[in-house]
Amino acid sequence: MRGWAERLIGSGGAMARGLLPSYLLLLAQENLEFRLPEIKSLLSLCGGQFSSQQEIRINSPFWILSFPSEEMARGLMKRTVCAKSIFELWSQGKSAVELYTSLKNYPVEKMVPYLQSNSTYKIHIHAFNKTLTQEEKIRRIDALEFLPFEGKVNLKNPEHIFWILEDYGMDPNNVPENPLDLYFGRWIADGQRELIESYSVKRRHFIGNTSMDACLSFIMANHGRVKPNDVVFDPFVGTGGLLISSAHFGAYVCGTDIDFNTVHGLGKASRKNQKWRGPDENIRANLRQYGLEKYYLDALVSDASKPIWRKEMLFDAIITDQNHISISSNYHLSDIFFDLLNSAAEYLVMGGRLVYWLPVYKPEYTEEIIPRHPCLKLISNCEQMLSSHTSRRLITMEKVKEFEDEDQYSHLLDYQSLLYKGHNSFREKYFSGVTKRIAKEEKDNQKCSSLSCPSAILLMDLAVMLAGQMPVLAQAAGIN
Repeated sequence: MRGWAERLIGSGGAMARGLLPSYLLLLAQENLEFRLPEIKSLLSLCGGQFSSQQEIRINSPFWILSFPSEEMARGLMKRTVCAKSIFELWSQGKSAVELYTSLKNYPVEKMVPYLQSNSTYKIHIHAFNKTLTQEEKIRRIDALEFLPFEGKVNLKNPEHIFWILEDYGMDPNNVPENPLDLYFGRWIADGQRELIESYSVKRRHFIGNTSMDACLSFIMANHGRVKPNDVVFDPFVGTGGLLISSAHFGAYVCGTDIDFNTVHGLGKASRKNQKWRGPDENIRANLRQYGLEKYYLDALVSDASKPIWRKEMLFDAIITDQNHISISSNYHLSDIFFDLLNSAAEYLVMGGRLVYWLPVYKPEYTEEIIPRHPCLKLISNCEQMLSSHTSRRLITMEKVKEFEDEDQYSHLLDYQSLLYKGHNSFREKYFSGVTKRIAKEEKDNQKCSSLSCPSAILLMDLAVMLAGQMPVLAQAAGIN
């Protein structure tokens, strides 16, 4: 828990905090490290900026943000998959008495437009980390009788929805009797959480063992600030999962991959009980499935280590996942990432973003091993745990300097590049750690023979690590 580790305000840092409307953001409690970079990226996409005037609790599901307008709040929610809902915040308190006192002091002129006699409304109760009975909910609603509601209650299709939100902390094993914080607000909009299900790889035409999870795909597109009419490139395109999320946001997409069969949708299938890929299993068919074919430019068979593009700025974003590529003895992990950064520096437009995954052997990780480039600024670095000693980090960088010929080899003189070269033995270190753990656990569990034993679980963990994506691997293996 980093506590109050980040400070956040939307747009106009020079403006007084009290002059900007306050909004309450309700976030999903998953991918915690990815949430703040997503919200920051989307706010900047909407024309906002950050300053140090407001605090948020980084791991809490409740964040209070200040925006200059409701329009900006709605724009944010049209893109985010990390946030569930946003509310115009009318009051907050550490107790019910504080909440009601704060609400009574809220300017009446701001309430009146939503309390008219010709309007309809309902009040919703939400408690985080605690289940309230119906009687408890009714008592909370009845306690709001001091509000000047003149409209009619409509539970099915109200014009205005008001929420009481109660925070009972983060520990499910130690839930307090009374909430730690209470909020009251007017519902503005929901986020795009439904995209996670509607774009699920379980129902996608063309998948591989490493197809990117839908939620992470949309998070990557948001970190990359993908917008309509952008051109987005994936140099390790695989089955094109990352192209889909960018195309959903209106970007034109293209990619390259060294695997001829994958690019053309040929060869063995990744699905259970299917031997060969069918005629409608390819990248274009995936985009067609979601009505996005018009945004598909093409995918080319190409070696990422060899340049194929003319020397000019071509792409608004480069978004990629290298987990599925095979590493030869002559092309190390460090080579892949330095080539990737050089390509981004050369082919991104100014202000364009590179978003990629960096595998990490945790016992040796320091921030200094993150590959750097003089043309690229590090924006965010988010960790996704894979096992007790391995993880991968989602790195987002932004182009801030025009590429020059001498920049191509700058990393060879950079101390940080030497640090990352030690990362080339990532796989060997991973396997070495796995071998030692299996040997120890087999010694302690001689009688274990089923899939519930630790060594078997570790082997499954290894499979997940190598594939990089649990949902697709599980589907391919027929595991529910």
